Amino acid sequence: MSLGLALGAALAGPAHAGIYSDDLAKCLVASTSDADRSLLVRWIFSTSALHPDVASISAVTPAQREGTNKSTGQLIERLLTDTCRKPTREALKYEGPAAIQTSFQVLGQVAMRSLMENPAVAQGFQGMGRYIDENKIRELAK
Repeated sequence: MSLGLALGAALAGPAHAGIYSDDLAKCLVASTSDADRSLLVRWIFSTSALHPDVASISAVTPAQREGTNKSTGQLIERLLTDTCRKPTREALKYEGPAAIQTSFQVLGQVAMRSLMENPAVAQGFQGMGRYIDENKIRELAK
């Protein structure tokens, strides 16, 4: 499995961290700036926009996607081989390649949290609530 595919899978699935992947996750989160996390969100979005169900409502160009792929690849390489080298080596040694997936899932969750906390995004999510009959939902609790 390629590293990009593994990272994509990590962002989609549940995390099951051991102590070494937990240490790596802590290093990844501590070693990324707001700009780095924003880059990860853009990468997740531009890659997700390839799905046929959303491709028609996305305006990500191939050049933008390639630029995001390049920048994100450089970020991941720096984090794994330089900034978080020791925790990466230990996680791989004691927990195997899945440790990288697990650690990046935590980083992805942190990055996505900043996206979801943006006031415009939060307001956008609330817009759906106008189309839900809350009385019908309350009836389920009776």
